[in-house]
Amino acid sequence: MPDPVIAVEHLTKDYPVGFWRPRPYRALDDLTFSVAPGEVFGCLGPNGAGKSTTLKLLLGLVRPTAGSARLFGVPVADVSSRARVGFLPENPVFYDYLTGEELLAYYGQLCGLRAGEARARASSLLDRVGLGAERRLAVRRYSKGMVQRLGVAQALVHDPDLVILDEPMSGLDPIGRRDVRTLILSLRDEGKTVLFSSHILSDAETLCSRVAILAAGRLQALGSMTDLVEFSVRGWDLLLDGVDDVRQARLREAGGTLTPLGGGRVQVHLPGTVAPESLLQDLAAGGARVLSLQPVRETLEDVFLKFVEGKRRDDADGGAA
Repeated sequence: MPDPVIAVEHLTKDYPVGFWRPRPYRALDDLTFSVAPGEVFGCLGPNGAGKSTTLKLLLGLVRPTAGSARLFGVPVADVSSRARVGFLPENPVFYDYLTGEELLAYYGQLCGLRAGEARARASSLLDRVGLGAERRLAVRRYSKGMVQRLGVAQALVHDPDLVILDEPMSGLDPIGRRDVRTLILSLRDEGKTVLFSSHILSDAETLCSRVAILAAGRLQALGSMTDLVEFSVRGWDLLLDGVDDVRQARLREAGGTLTPLGGGRVQVHLPGTVAPESLLQDLAAGGARVLSLQPVRETLEDVFLKFVEGKRRDDADGGAA
């Protein structure tokens, strides 16, 4: 089994709060996880969960109170651990008097590329993130979504093996989100490792092989979609037309929830414990038409809310005690 690209063990971070007698505020508490080569790994959680703190610790921007982290087997306290890392902060700020092409070429040279190589790399990346037509436009004239795309490009300027993205979908319209999702998948296909934080769960569900769910600085869940999400059917949603009173009563007896929609149509939700086949036969015998039948399955959002809201209840109970 290959060595992990990211290895985090019992990582903890306290910040002092207050002036005269500062007390420690625990932003991250005993976090342990690893990320394998070529993996797309999502760090999920609400605001204040510890996502950005985790990324800052990995990048050596802040020092841990306890625990350790390694990138490519090198302790994050060693600056060489970041040589193969590209990073997009949550709110990137650039020299806005430069054009997008000038900015990326400048960053390329900072990363050790020769001037001609840096310009070529800048041009290629701008095309890749959908900013080719705006390459000679000053960054101050970029929209928020364009700046976000530019930020993704600067994270890739030195062709890193590990790409860390803090809220990469922030400020993007649906087309921009789709483009960044496609880019992340292409990075995975190239064998690169991607770690990103997000609160947009549908993106994580689409992209990630594994996710970590954080709440109040603690790891609440860690695993693959298969590990975390129960893919068995949890219920059935039906759209029916022309259901008589007798069949409606039978649907309720089976645990169904009926919502009249007007025009003779009824929306029905049945629990997953019900086998719909016999009910469908009975409905057909009564002259009802089944316009649609959809299974209801658990989503990553359901899992996320279960863990995050459970943590909030536990904290509230602890505070009350």
